[in-house]
Amino acid sequence: MAHVVPTAGSGPIRYRRARFSTRLYDDCLYTPAHAWLRHEEGEIWHIGYTQFAMRMLGEPVELEFEAQPGDVIARGQGIGWLEGFKAVSDIYTPMDGVFRGVNPALLDRIDLLGRDPHQAGWLYRVEGAPGPDCLDRAAYMAVLDTSIDTMMGDDALK
Repeated sequence: MAHVVPTAGSGPIRYRRARFSTRLYDDCLYTPAHAWLRHEEGEIWHIGYTQFAMRMLGEPVELEFEAQPGDVIARGQGIGWLEGFKAVSDIYTPMDGVFRGVNPALLDRIDLLGRDPHQAGWLYRVEGAPGPDCLDRAAYMAVLDTSIDTMMGDDALK
């Protein structure tokens, strides 16, 4: 199945709901699990966590990948983990392809994940094609709306 490569157009938009705000980019695809994918060149994609995911994890403290450059990976496969101040999360890849490595800037500056998650704080690169569950910006905004509404409902129960 062919995938759509998003193209830059109108630039980022500001999303705001309750006490959460972020910028969402039109050149990214998003996943329901709050990751983003940005096409770089050829079949290379940068993958990272959204601002929403980083807010749920808290300040990043440690990151480890089991996948090594050149490893063939499959959509949904666990390839590492990220520990934040609030939680630990397994890292699952949203696409089939070949793992092309971790963002080298994170080795010295893991804080980039929280400070600049959609740009300098990307997690890793994959050569391949995004999975069919990847969403455009508008569809991801609907996922955020649902996630935030659920959290607000949970808060109302406490």
